Amino acid sequence: MKTDIMTPKEIRVRGFNALEKALGPAGMLKFLHQFEEGSGNYSKDRHKVVDKLELRDIIKTIRQMQKTT
Repeated sequence: MKTDIMTPKEIRVRGFNALEKALGPAGMLKFLHQFEEGSGNYSKDRHKVVDKLELRDIIKTIRQMQKTT
């Protein structure tokens, strides 16, 4: 099978068919539900939290976590 000459739609249809054959309809849906698009801007939101942290506080937290494990 040459996937390089198939259209994206053809690949998607064959992929869905393969999943349904291998997992059954319910299993296919459970599998597909694992891959949903997130929302928001992860990088921007992350900077709101991370940019406020000081290196010494990060190191202190790591050392405390190491003591408890």
